[in-house]
This record gives sequence, C-alpha cells and structure tokens, in this order.
Amino acid sequence: MIVRFGVWAAFQKDTRIAASLLRLHFHDCFVNGCDGSVLLDDTKHFKGEKNALPNRNSVRGFDVIDNIKSDIERACPLSVSCADILTLAAREAVYLSGGPYWPVSLGRRDGLTASQKAANEHLPSPFEPLQNITSKFAANGLDLKDVVALSGAHTIGYAQCFTFKRRLYNFKGSGKPDPTLDSSLLSSMQNTCPNVDGSNSKLAPLDSQTTYRFDNLYYKNLVQNTGLLESDQALVGDPKTADMVNSYSMDPFLFSKDFAASMIKLGNIGVLTGQDGEIRKKCGSVN
Repeated sequence: MIVRFGVWAAFQKDTRIAASLLRLHFHDCFVNGCDGSVLLDDTKHFKGEKNALPNRNSVRGFDVIDNIKSDIERACPLSVSCADILTLAAREAVYLSGGPYWPVSLGRRDGLTASQKAANEHLPSPFEPLQNITSKFAANGLDLKDVVALSGAHTIGYAQCFTFKRRLYNFKGSGKPDPTLDSSLLSSMQNTCPNVDGSNSKLAPLDSQTTYRFDNLYYKNLVQNTGLLESDQALVGDPKTADMVNSYSMDPFLFSKDFAASMIKLGNIGVLTGQDGEIRKKCGSVN
C-alpha cells in the first residue's frame, strides 16, 4: 500500500511519471537483472548507469522511488529492497494509467554495483534494427512475443526529438523523410521538432491521441504508419511481428493479458535472492 500511495501521489502531480517509472524498471532489469542497479549514484569504485547514453537526461522518477523507500524504511526497516519497490512501482504506474494488474512476487535483493558500460551495451536503442533489439531481449530470456507486447509500453509517455528526428529530415542518409511515415504526422512532428540542434531535447508524445492512457492505440497507430519511433514502426515491417501488432490493435484484452505476462517475465530477469546482494537503506547507495 505504501508503494501504491507513493506512485499515486506522484501521478497526481505529474501524469508523465507513470511512463517514467515503467521505463526505469525496464532499464534496471535489462542491465544485469532486476537488482536496483539503475538507482545507484556513481562512486569511486564504479561508474553507475544513470549517466549511460540511453539514460542521461532521460530516465527519471528516482525521487519517487527514494520517497517510497524512506516511507517503507520508517514502517519496516531493511525489509523491502529497492528492486522490489521499483518492480511494484512499475505495476502500479501501469494500473493507474488504465492498464492491466498482475501479481508481483517479492524477495528480490539489491545489487552491490552498477555498470555504465553494460547499460550502454545492453539497452535497446530506437535507432537499432529489429533484429538487434530482438537479440537483446533474447539475451534476457525474452522472446519475440515479449518484444511486441512490451513495446506496447509506448502507449504512454514521451520521446525526445533526437530519438526520431532522422525520420523527419534525413532518413538513412537520404536527405528526405522516412517514406513510410504518415504525412500528417510528419508535418506535425516537423513543427514540434524543427531541424536544429536546439530542438533535440523537446518532447513529443509516443501516442498523441491518448498520451496518458494505457490502451492498445499504440498498435492501431503502427498499423496506420503513425508510430513515432523507427524501432516501433519496424514491428509492422516484419511479417512475424506484424501479425501480433494486428492482433493487439484489434483486441485490447489480448494485449493486456500478454503485456502482464511479459512484465512478470521482465521482473524476474537475473534477480538476486537469499544471501546475494543486500537490502539497501537508501536506493542511491550501497550500505
């Protein structure tokens, strides 16, 4: 309940936080497992993940996790790990946004280190071909269905202009926009993200119709060639993933069910249990 209230309170102040917490959990689990390593600040012994290229000036929500952790420490000291808090917070964020609810098993322990290098290597990028992204998922025990279902997390939240700008102006070095991009989306995104460096960090919604609602519109957008990120739109270009995209675009209940199942798999990647790791007192540093 403490986690639920903490996420709810943050959500009341900033609706965008739901997508941020979900992404924070994803970025934690994809780098050496769900061990809370993404939350660690740099030390003299290691460079943490916060400043890795996929995370720098991009991942957020650390303060929400820190606030929940201090509330939990007051109620029951050294009993709930930061990794568990982050896994629960991601579930609550999705549920608050109108998405599915799934059971979260607890007992993860927190890692003792973090790796900027591993974050740079293991996190999928919006510029990568689908084959590379699929390989990164497979390395974590996730299959093609998980790739398509978990990509549906982009039904909420925003992307910075630099993550899709080449689709607007210079697709694959052609000097022209991506020919598959819907023309009305192209002109609206060119307004939001003019072709100057100053627009790189501006934000655009991943799903402009229901930006804060967790639904299956993301897949409907892909079918209509109005997916924002290259890596998202690529799901329609491969026959195997395109079939799943079509199914999810027509059946919101199927998407919710499969997304929940994939989130359970995600939350169990490389977890530390028993005597491994520790339960941190503060999420930003080891004890």
